[in-house]
Amino acid sequence: MQRIDPEHHDGTSDATPGGEAHKRRPGELGFALVMLVASGVLMWNAWGIENSFGPNGLSSPRSIPLATTFAMLISAAIVVLKTVRLPLDRAESLMRDIVPVTVIVFAGLLVLYGIALKPVGFLPVSAAFLIVAIKLLSRRGWGWTAMVSLTSLVVIWLIFRIVFSVLMPAGIVPEAEVVQFFRSIFSGGSQ
Repeated sequence: MQRIDPEHHDGTSDATPGGEAHKRRPGELGFALVMLVASGVLMWNAWGIENSFGPNGLSSPRSIPLATTFAMLISAAIVVLKTVRLPLDRAESLMRDIVPVTVIVFAGLLVLYGIALKPVGFLPVSAAFLIVAIKLLSRRGWGWTAMVSLTSLVVIWLIFRIVFSVLMPAGIVPEAEVVQFFRSIFSGGSQ
């Protein structure tokens, strides 16, 4: 059950940053600066696109990426200038309101999932991810967590691997042999 701090949030959607247009939320300036730097890097990369057919002009391969990243850079600079002028909202904190521990934990879990996916394989890594994620979010017992996680994984695997024939990293599980075993059972062993 979600607990809402009545002095801090009323439980409604917070579409306006901080709920107040005249204040800057914690981390907002840092995010705007990251967007400015990223736009600059992308513009630099777009400038590096060479035209092998002749001189660079309005019809060169870099013209659209360069125009787009230039617009991004100008937009990010405007956002930074507007954001830096706003007073910081002292009623909020970065860890409590913007990036709580749950968000950090899940970001770490997703990074670990991406790293382990190819060497370990889809099935064991997805099972571990789902079990940990559902346990953390639901705060239910291990039996319920395992049942929901593994049932979800089987349904996902059946839909994507069997129905849509999407190849997923096998890793340590001999997935191709399992699929072939079930195909031979359902085809009457005629293969």
